[in-house]
Amino acid sequence: MYPLKKGLNVTLAMILVAAITEGCTQKTTTIDAEAKPQEQAKTQEKLEPVTLKVYQTQAYWTDEDFKTLVQDPVQKKYPHITLEFLSKSSVEKAITAGEEIDLVSVWNGLMPQYDDMGLFEDITPLAKKMNMDLGRFDPGALESVKAATKSGLLYGLPNWVQIYVTYYNKDIFDRFGVPYPKDGMTWDETIDLAKKVTREDGGTQYLGLDPDYLTRMLTPQSLGIVDGRTDKTDANSEPYKQVFETGKRIYDIPGNKPKEGIMKGSITDRFIKDKTVAMLTTINLFDKLTADPTLNWDVAQYPSYPNKPNLYGAYDINVTTISKTSKHKEDAMRVLEVMFSDEVQLMSSRAGKLPLMKDPKFSAEFLKGNEAFKDKKIQSIFKSKPAPAAPPYSNFYTKSRGILVDKFKEYAESKKDVNTALREAEEAINQYIKSEKP
Repeated sequence: MYPLKKGLNVTLAMILVAAITEGCTQKTTTIDAEAKPQEQAKTQEKLEPVTLKVYQTQAYWTDEDFKTLVQDPVQKKYPHITLEFLSKSSVEKAITAGEEIDLVSVWNGLMPQYDDMGLFEDITPLAKKMNMDLGRFDPGALESVKAATKSGLLYGLPNWVQIYVTYYNKDIFDRFGVPYPKDGMTWDETIDLAKKVTREDGGTQYLGLDPDYLTRMLTPQSLGIVDGRTDKTDANSEPYKQVFETGKRIYDIPGNKPKEGIMKGSITDRFIKDKTVAMLTTINLFDKLTADPTLNWDVAQYPSYPNKPNLYGAYDINVTTISKTSKHKEDAMRVLEVMFSDEVQLMSSRAGKLPLMKDPKFSAEFLKGNEAFKDKKIQSIFKSKPAPAAPPYSNFYTKSRGILVDKFKEYAESKKDVNTALREAEEAINQYIKSEKP
């Protein structure tokens, strides 16, 4: 956070003559104006030049993003800091080799894996020492960062969150004379609407609704498949059953299965390139939607479960952490100070990366200034909020997710009933985890 500068208050007795008052005021102002740059220069002299190594575990920042949203603002505020962006270097290899690591951008779902490798430590004491105001952040986001690992400690700060959106092709709805999707719709209402636009017309099969991947539908229920505290799953339970049954109703609409198969093929190609999907419920695709100006699209609020109104995917967060082994932790915190300043967070929002700050002014600026989005109902997205944090992710999450998805496909294709599919999924996941443990 940028430090606040307090102006000089000068109180003068009323008995002073006007000329003296003016003279004193001018003198004080001049001294103050001269002193501040000198003080700033002295402060800057104390900060030794330093190069900080910045890694990312996945492609969160492009080189251009990093330059605009991190490197340039940091250089402006703290010219003694040089950032070396190792965007394509392996964090795991760097840890194993004992190489210098100062800052890491990481998905909260991967934090348990890197925590086991000794990458993190609690940044709360350092934030307090450096006057980082944690009260500016979305409390649910901070809790989700803490909940990401078994320790429950704050290992980093939430940089931006993945958003969930209902995209729709206006031309398909217009072709069939069907009203566009509205904000506040439940999954059942969305499925009913999809039935009206799932049609074959002029030799083209139009899909009414593509829900993307099963995990998109799990996250509003705060379902993480495997509990990272126990390394067990409770997939054979009512919340998972609700998701499975909702998903099957989508694919049971006659003509609504992609030709590539359930949860196969490219969702972006079907919606953007082929223009055969009426509604697509998924995450942020705004960088891709502008590729074809002939695509006549808009957005609506993500569908909700009746028992979870106005909730979309759980806090799916990009987190910026300071390495436990960094030799320059105070300078690393200065980088975070700049990254999470109002100025940079507003820039991030306008660039399509949604900040996790408490003040609604940041979401109000989302994609502002980009002509491609000026007539779109962007603010519909923010009528939903991320669901509460799920239990910590497990190191066994990825393969367990694959097992669960395979069982869902068997159920959606009517090869198994829902109870059998869920029971087998739970048994298979727990058996897999047991076989992997020492």
